[in-house]
Amino acid sequence: MYDMKTAVLTIRLDPTLERQLRSLAKRTGRSRSDLARDALRRQLAVTQFDEIRRRVLPLAGARGYLTDEDVFRDVS
Repeated sequence: MYDMKTAVLTIRLDPTLERQLRSLAKRTGRSRSDLARDALRRQLAVTQFDEIRRRVLPLAGARGYLTDEDVFRDVS
């Protein structure tokens, strides 16, 4: 049955990636679609984090936060 709250995305995988995905699905008991959704969610989160970090980096630098250690020093 079609669920109006979902969308279908078709992607092409090279043979190695398809084999790895199939193998992981078998080992974990998860569907290939579930694994692909999880990977896409993670990649989108990483990309969003990188975009935010790029936007705030100049502001942080102006306040003396030049490294992760600078942040940890004041947060800890």
